[in-house]
Amino acid sequence: LNVSNVDRAFGAIFGSEITRKYGNDLPDDVYTVHCTGAGGQSFGAFIPNGLTLELVGDCNDYMGKGLSGGKAFISGVAGERFCVRNSGATAVVEGVGDHGCEYMTGGTVVVLGQTGKNFAAGMTGGIAYVLDEDWDFYTRVNKDMVSLEPVEHKYDVSLLKDLIREHVEATGSPRGKEILDNFGEYLPKFKKVLPHDYDKMLRLIAQMEEKGEDSEQAQIEAFYAMKNAANK
Repeated sequence: LNVSNVDRAFGAIFGSEITRKYGNDLPDDVYTVHCTGAGGQSFGAFIPNGLTLELVGDCNDYMGKGLSGGKAFISGVAGERFCVRNSGATAVVEGVGDHGCEYMTGGTVVVLGQTGKNFAAGMTGGIAYVLDEDWDFYTRVNKDMVSLEPVEHKYDVSLLKDLIREHVEATGSPRGKEILDNFGEYLPKFKKVLPHDYDKMLRLIAQMEEKGEDSEQAQIEAFYAMKNAANK
């Protein structure tokens, strides 16, 4: 399909019909829509599992609005407030403007390039991996609620590499391919952005699971442990 910037919330009505018929339990790529042109405001807003939108072209603001799951792979750069209030989606992008990951509460974001100022302001959950080639990313991060760490743990390294690989497979990104082909060289240049309280929660969950709790019960007990600590 050819799309233009007057096609607002493209995919939302189709997505609602999918949800009406199948709920939110479809596997990936049951339906794929190939688009060319300019995505209008809120392109892909609220789309459910099972629907993939591919766009060759540029896109207006609020792309992917309301996604609490799913993935977005962007061979290009995004504007301001990329992944604002993200609560569970995974996204790979090759640069962002100011206020990236603002108020983020969950999900995973990979930035394969520059960021604007005030990154991670109000970020309380989720994880971001940011390529810091000029070693100056710390000057653009809002450090009130997050810490910056090297990407060293085997889980983080594996996740980062897998997401870049998926990004290249989905978009053919030359930038992603360059990083993937020279991953050992680029890995030390990545920074992991992790909210303080989210980090504490993850550690508590791991402790509960080590005691034999299942994942759901561990999350519940960790939540109440954090809540009780905050009230003291």
